Order: sequence, then C-alpha cells, then structure tokens
Amino acid sequence: MKNTVVTFQNAKNEHRKISMLTAYDYSTAKMMDEAGVNGILVGDSLGNTILGYKDTLSVTMEDMIHHGKAVARGVNNALLIIDMPFMSYQSSVYDAVVNAGRLVKEAGANAVKLEGGTGICPQIKAIAGASIPVAAHLGLTPQSINAIGGYKVQGKDEEAARKLIDDAKAVEAAGAFALVLECVPSKLAKLITETLKIPTIGIGAGCYCEGQVLVYQDMLGMFPGFTPKFVKRFVNVGDIMKEGFATYCREVQEGSFPSKEHGFDIPDEIIEKL
Repeated sequence: MKNTVVTFQNAKNEHRKISMLTAYDYSTAKMMDEAGVNGILVGDSLGNTILGYKDTLSVTMEDMIHHGKAVARGVNNALLIIDMPFMSYQSSVYDAVVNAGRLVKEAGANAVKLEGGTGICPQIKAIAGASIPVAAHLGLTPQSINAIGGYKVQGKDEEAARKLIDDAKAVEAAGAFALVLECVPSKLAKLITETLKIPTIGIGAGCYCEGQVLVYQDMLGMFPGFTPKFVKRFVNVGDIMKEGFATYCREVQEGSFPSKEHGFDIPDEIIEKL
C-alpha cells in the first residue's frame, strides 16, 4: 500500500514505527521500496555520498531534481521526500514555493524537506498552502554548518533545548506534516515527540521518535573510515564490494575472466569466409 502523509500521521496515532532511508538512484530505491521501507529521502547528503563534496552547501536544485527523478522511477510504495537544497528556500517565500513545486513537478516528490525553525515558518506555511507536504528538520542542520560551528549534538543546555522545543511547535503550527530531529539528546527528542501532534523522525535522536532515518551508505558500511555514533552497521556491504572489485581485477589480469561461457558463438564457416 502506498505510504502517504496520512500513513505517517496514522503511525503516530497508532504507536507504530516509521522506517526511512536515503536513496539517490533508481536501483537502490527500487530495492528499498521492495523491502518495505515506509519513506525514502533523496537527501542533499548526496553532496557528500555521491558527489564527493565536503558538505551539502554546494548541492543545487538541478542536482536534487536529477537524482530525485531517478529515485522516483524506482518507488511505488514508499513516501518520496526530497530535500530542498541550500538557498533554494532561504532567500524568499516566493523562491521556496517555486522550488518546492519544481521538486514535485519535475522530480516526482510526494513531499519536500527543509531545515530550520521559526525563521522559515513563512516558507513552510506557503509551501503547505500550495498543497505540497513539508517535512521540517531541526537539531543538527547541515546547511547551517558554518553558523553552528561544526557537526555536533544540539540542544544540550537549557537555552538551546527550549529553543528546539519552541521551533518544533512553530514548524508544526506552520503546517509541517513531520519533523526530522538530528543529533538531539534522546530525552529531549522524547519530550518534543510527546509534545507534538505530528510524527518525529530521528537520526541520532534516540529511540523515542516515531520513526528513524539513516544514510544508507552508513548503515551498509560503505564508509569504513568513519561511522557516526548513532549509526548501526546492519551489514558491511563496503567490504563485500571491495572484495568483488579486487577479485574482478585479479581475474582480468590473470586471464581467467572472461572464460568461454561468457562469450558468444559464431559458426566456424563464417569465420573461414572472412
């Protein structure tokens, strides 16, 4: 059954958990969809994971549309959410609505996600008012990395925690259908989750959120050099891939691949005529 914003709200109301993962291409999205993931996020994390940038700030609308279209072709059942990249919504309410509309019309998004609290509530209200579902994102907001001074847990002191609670209430009032909480202390995430009527989706925010989202390369062990504390490696696909690549190189070099079974035949008499 197709997951929708109503499905997500029903999950909160009925105390059921929501599973989400990032995806950036057709084949991966198709496997996730068939596995039963509730939501697929085309994250601007593609800047790090796919394009090799040091952060998400260089990701463009064209990048998000290109990868969003690929993912959309592989999705039948999951709710497809696409990130609005840096400066696609911060500049004005008008820009926010236009760019959100592009992600729906051109990329096939079912919903969009944007970072920030009270400061971007006018954008959330306007996008939702245009009948485009909006997921909000608080806590560690990677597009604000220069302003917050690095990748670190947010809301650890009383002032910061109160601001997170106020921002969460504000984005809900503005019309967000869900809230992603990133790198927030578990008990604070629990308090926010219990305060809001909309579902919360955690990433590094503990077990009390209604849902969880992870970058799929992290949970598959495809970045062996670094694993965030909040990530569980469910399988080390990275090691399997490297082993496969190395075996391929070795067999090509020694001449054992391709073998006769990997080739195609032609009658000898045709070769003789040539």
